[in-house]
Amino acid sequence: MPWMSLKATSALLLTAITLLGSFDSAQSLTAQDVQLNVAAGKALNDSLLWGTYRPNLYFGTKPRIPSSLSTGIMWFSGDDLQGFQNIRHTCEQGDNLHGYGYFKHDGRSFAFQKMKDPYTDIELTTEFIKVPGGRYGGEWGVRIKGKPLTEGANPVTNLVFYVGLEGDGGIDIVSKLKSDGLKSPVKMEGDSPELGDFAIQFAEGAANTAPRSGLQKDLTKTFYWGFQAPEDEIWKTKDFFLQKVYDSARERSSMMTPEEAMSNLPSLFVLPNQISESENEVANLYFLQKVFQGAFEVDIVFNSDSSAEHLKPQDMNAKLETATTKFDQKFENTFHLSEKGFKSPEEIEFGQFLLSNLLGGIGYFYGPAIVDRSHDPFEDEEYFANRPPNAQLTEPHALYSATPSRPFFPRGFYWDEGFHQQVIGKWDNDLSLEIIKSWVSLIDDNGWVAREQILGAEARSKVPQEFQTQFPHYANPPTLLLAVQKFIDRLEQHTSAHMQMSDEPVQNRMKVSALDDPELLPNLHLENPALATQWLTTVYPKLRLNWEWFRKTQKGHKPSNGNGEVYRWRGRTENHTLTSGFDDYPRAEPPSTSELHIDLISWMGFSTRLMKSIAGHLGEEYAADVQEYDSVLQDILGNIDALHWSENDQAYCDLLLQGGDSVDYVCHKGYLSLFPMILGLLPTDSPKLDAILNMMRDENELWTPYGLRSLSVSDAKFNTGENYWRGPIWMNVNYLALQSLHNNYMHVPGPYQEKAQQIYKDLRNNIIQNVFAEYKRTGFVWEQYSAFDGQGKRSHPFTGWTSTVLLMMAEEY
Repeated sequence: MPWMSLKATSALLLTAITLLGSFDSAQSLTAQDVQLNVAAGKALNDSLLWGTYRPNLYFGTKPRIPSSLSTGIMWFSGDDLQGFQNIRHTCEQGDNLHGYGYFKHDGRSFAFQKMKDPYTDIELTTEFIKVPGGRYGGEWGVRIKGKPLTEGANPVTNLVFYVGLEGDGGIDIVSKLKSDGLKSPVKMEGDSPELGDFAIQFAEGAANTAPRSGLQKDLTKTFYWGFQAPEDEIWKTKDFFLQKVYDSARERSSMMTPEEAMSNLPSLFVLPNQISESENEVANLYFLQKVFQGAFEVDIVFNSDSSAEHLKPQDMNAKLETATTKFDQKFENTFHLSEKGFKSPEEIEFGQFLLSNLLGGIGYFYGPAIVDRSHDPFEDEEYFANRPPNAQLTEPHALYSATPSRPFFPRGFYWDEGFHQQVIGKWDNDLSLEIIKSWVSLIDDNGWVAREQILGAEARSKVPQEFQTQFPHYANPPTLLLAVQKFIDRLEQHTSAHMQMSDEPVQNRMKVSALDDPELLPNLHLENPALATQWLTTVYPKLRLNWEWFRKTQKGHKPSNGNGEVYRWRGRTENHTLTSGFDDYPRAEPPSTSELHIDLISWMGFSTRLMKSIAGHLGEEYAADVQEYDSVLQDILGNIDALHWSENDQAYCDLLLQGGDSVDYVCHKGYLSLFPMILGLLPTDSPKLDAILNMMRDENELWTPYGLRSLSVSDAKFNTGENYWRGPIWMNVNYLALQSLHNNYMHVPGPYQEKAQQIYKDLRNNIIQNVFAEYKRTGFVWEQYSAFDGQGKRSHPFTGWTSTVLLMMAEEY
């Protein structure tokens, strides 16, 4: 619910009123609770309406509205002919930037980003600030600065800002249009049903300079172009711009000698200063282009009411300074890195980068997905192997989600999101709840949610065609439940802390009037138990559907010596189990419907235990569910030990059923072998725990000076094939290992407590030191790290689950 009209507010009120009967007497909503719920919903939506929700771009903004206003920037060098061919817009690893990302981002109203581009010889910074005011979710501004990377250099840089409007409404440049360009500041006005009236101002700094032109062009002006783009193609802004500027440059150069053209490059590749409109076509996409020599500064301000400029460029200095101070203070108060021994500016910057680029990777996505529903989700693959595919576009859906990697994976991934929310929830509880709720809303009536959310044409443009189709019998690890459990843990800790400090009843400590204070917005659901219970009650039915879907669709064939709680991943292909999240990790070959997978049964034990915890928190009404979860959990734990433990290998393994009581263990020691331990399913006195700890610490198995490798160095498949999950070090599983050691084993008395303590200490130090060293060396954090030398590999910056290194530093598990 990104924007709340009067109609939407009324609907929320009715929903809240109907919830009065859905709680037992101890949890019933009072009239004050209902009023608070409505006000809190509006305050939350207003505070999160606008953001840097286009993570696939180096910088862009949009609101959480399906078809609305979007903005972005591009830049390119004006010093050589190839500069125009290397325009920067979407985050691309091939751009070879020497580090980029958000160094400060609070997830709501403030963001600072730095990008070092050696090709254009420019360090570009963007500073985003959002303030309450006006209507429809506040107002925002962005300050863009460029300075030469090379001391004494004076490069020519083209900066392009664009605005596109989808849906109903209109937008116009209201500054006086001239054929030679626009004088600063440039003003635009528009309106839409969702945003009302709005105004945008583009103002450059007084110290900016422009290169000279021999073509009688005044390069101090702002060049412009507006036209009507197809509504479903507004995202193709770079293509439109490139074609228009190329055509203009070709026309200009046709009247020059090659020598004249080369000596006037900055004057060639500029927009033609025109608005392409007619009676039937009204411009909905506008470009503004500046040509700078040396350092430059530009302010862009969005006001939510064109009749009154509430935020002005001259206000931004003070607001940005205040926001920076608040961010630094909150960061230390939240993660306490100084107390943990991380005191140097470099270490604090590193921690802030891990948090901020994760928050800067949050996006709002809307559009149809591609789903093939021709396969019955309850059938084995062997029954439909020869059926023709039937991929179709779904109805459009919205998703509010963090993303693993801005250049390579700028979309939602189900099992990644559970790790993202470990960090985000610690920083901003209610922002995390909003993201979790968005994911839960995508669970369909059968309980299925696509593991990869590729919503709309823009998202699909970053995905190879063979990976675009989703299948309703394909799963993904249910890590979102871990994020829900973390919320319950925070709620209990918050309530306990309040009770120790105050005699005031917990449910009375927040008033509707307090919602005007933006400092309280991150913790609304922690401060008011009625809101928290309502949120859990809202998401629980879908989470249960998803749990039931897992038990039906991912159930394996029952062996004669076990109960029915056995599982296997659907969607296996030769050398790949993409649904497990472990892609090329070695399994049984060839793929067989007789497989049983140790990681999946462990995930099911983990998720069943968490569902039991959630249902228990909701009260007596869910007692039957609690009892069911407990029964299923005991069966799962029994099968993990009775079926999946290989005494010969001293490891937990996949199985291959051979008929009757005959099974073959498919043992590839590595991350799979750790699952019962890293998900906290093993008792502290189990000898199997000792075997797992020994495997972790053995340098001939999983131990490296940089973290736990994904596959044992002794395995024949180690470092072979794609080598994606066959040796490299991944932060998500290392995080789970540290979390489990910390929470389940090193602080609990038992025969292996001391060993768990030492492994935890050494593993934590190894990971932090290596990821930090690679950050200093490359300017990035990475998707994975080499098991041989610790160097970062593959996608970068990968501030998805690699951001959990911040929690390792803070020891917040």
